[in-house]
Amino acid sequence: MTRRRVIESIDGNVLPMRNAMLFRRKGQFWLDILRPGRYMCVLMFWGLMTLLFMTLLAKFALLNTLHDLNLDRSEFITASKSVEISIRTNKLITEGDNIIISEYKETPLPLKLTLPDIWTKPNADLYYKCVQRSSKDIISGEPTNGYILVHSNGGLNQMKIGISDMVAIAKVMNATLVLPSLDHNSFWTDPSDFKDIFDWKHFVEYLEEDISVVDHLPPAYASIKPLQRAPVSYSKASYYSNQMSSLMKKHKVINFTHTDSRLANNGLPNPIQRLRCRAMYEALKFTDEILELADKLITRLRDDDKPFIALHLRYEKDMLAFTGCSHNLSKAEDEELRQLRRSVRHWKEKHINGEERRRQGVCPMTPREVAVFLEAIGFPSDTKIYIVAGNIYGQDGVKALQDKYPNIYTHSNLATEDELSPFNNRQNKLAAVDYTVALESDVFVFTYDGNMAKAVQGHRKYEGFRKTIIPDKKNFVKLIDRMDKGLISWEEFSMKVKILHANRTGGAVLRKPGKVVKSEESFYANPYPGCICEK
Repeated sequence: MTRRRVIESIDGNVLPMRNAMLFRRKGQFWLDILRPGRYMCVLMFWGLMTLLFMTLLAKFALLNTLHDLNLDRSEFITASKSVEISIRTNKLITEGDNIIISEYKETPLPLKLTLPDIWTKPNADLYYKCVQRSSKDIISGEPTNGYILVHSNGGLNQMKIGISDMVAIAKVMNATLVLPSLDHNSFWTDPSDFKDIFDWKHFVEYLEEDISVVDHLPPAYASIKPLQRAPVSYSKASYYSNQMSSLMKKHKVINFTHTDSRLANNGLPNPIQRLRCRAMYEALKFTDEILELADKLITRLRDDDKPFIALHLRYEKDMLAFTGCSHNLSKAEDEELRQLRRSVRHWKEKHINGEERRRQGVCPMTPREVAVFLEAIGFPSDTKIYIVAGNIYGQDGVKALQDKYPNIYTHSNLATEDELSPFNNRQNKLAAVDYTVALESDVFVFTYDGNMAKAVQGHRKYEGFRKTIIPDKKNFVKLIDRMDKGLISWEEFSMKVKILHANRTGGAVLRKPGKVVKSEESFYANPYPGCICEK
C-alpha cells in the first residue's frame, strides 16, 4: 500500500504534498522575478512599452476628436481656450482645401470668451519712442566732405522713405545734403517739389544737430559737374563710409539718382537707425496747407463722435497693371492693363499669371473682397470708411464695397471744391492729405503691402501702436473661394477670419532680419527695434 505524504495547512486542514510544493515554487518564482539585477530590467522595459502604447492611443483619440469637431459660432463663443496665432509668421498648413493652424500657443481665457472690441488698439503701455540723439552724435564744426544732390524717385511715400535714408547716409559720409528734388515723371506726373509738400524750414532746423542741409549748392561748388551714382540697394553703412566717401572726397559733389531702398533694414548702428526715424517721423513734416485740409477732413469724419476706418484700397490702374492682377475685371479691362504694363519700360515683368498671383496673396484685394473681409471681422454696415487712394479701377469701381458699407468717404466728397482747388493735378499733395488722415484714423486697413502701407503702419507703431489690421491675403483668398463654392458656411468663414487676424493688429512685434534682404520686413513698416524701446 502506497503511503501518501501530507502537510498540515495553517488553518489546520491537511493538504496533499504535491500541492504544497507547487505553492512553494510559485512563491519562489515571484521572489526571483523581483530580485535586483535579474528580471527587473525586462519588467521595466515592458512596463514602459505599455505606458507608451497607452499614451499614443490617447493622443490619436484626442486628435481624431479635434479633427471631427465642427465648431459653430455658439461653440466658439463659449470655448474655454483660444488659439493665439504666431504674431510674426502666422504660419498655416494647408491640406487640400482645409486650413490648419500649425503655430500656436493656448492662452487660458474666461469660460465665456469675448473677442476684443473691433476698435480696441493693441496695448502699448510697456513701450516708448527712443529716438533722442546723444551728445556725441551732435555734429561739430568739422568741415564737410562734400555735397549730396538727391533725385527722389517714385510716389510720395517712396520718396519720403528715400529722403529719410539720404539723411542717414549724409550723416555716415559727413556730407552736406542739398534739399532733395522730387520725381515729376512717375505715373501721376505731379509737378510739386520739396517745398510744395514739406515744411522745408522745419526740415532744416530739426536736423541741424544731425547734418547740414542747404537749399542749393554754394557758388564755389555750383560749377562742379556732379558725379552721377545710383547707390547699391540695401547697402550697409560701411559701403557709404568707405566707397562712397572716397568718391565724395575726390569729386566733392555726388548726385544720387535713386533713393529707394538704398540702405539696409537691419545691421546698422543704433544712432543711424534713430536718425532715420527722426527724419521720417519728425523732420519730414507736411506744409500747413496740407495739414489744415487733413485736419478739416478728420473733424468732419468725427462730427458724431464715432470712430472711422482709413482704408488703403490700392485697387488703382497703375498698381493692377504692375502686379498683373485682374480678378473680377472684364476682358477689356484686363487687356487695357496688359497694354499699360507693356508700355512702361522700367516694369520688368510683362507676362504675369494674375490668378496665380492672387492665390499667392500678392494681389491688391478687390472692393468686394474688402467688403466681405470687414464684415467677417465684425465691422457693422454703418461704419464710416475713408478711402486712402486715387481712382478705383473698373467699371463698377467701389460699388461692391459701397453696397455693404454706404458711408464711404474720400477727399473728393468730403472737401469742398474751393478747398481742393490748390490740390488740382497735385496727386502727391493729395497723397499727403490722405497719409495724415490715415495716420490719425481709429483703425487703418491696407489691401496691398506697398510703400504707403509700409509708411503709415510704421508711423502708427511709432505713435503708440495704433490699430492697423494686416490682412493675411493668401489664406483669406482660400477661405473666401471656399465659401463662394458653398464648401463652408458664412458662420464658419467669419469665425476663421477672426481667428486668423486675432493678432494681426499692429501690435509690438520685433522686426527680424530675413534670409533674403529684399523680402524681409521693412524698417519703415516696423521701426521696432531701432526707434521703439521697452520701458
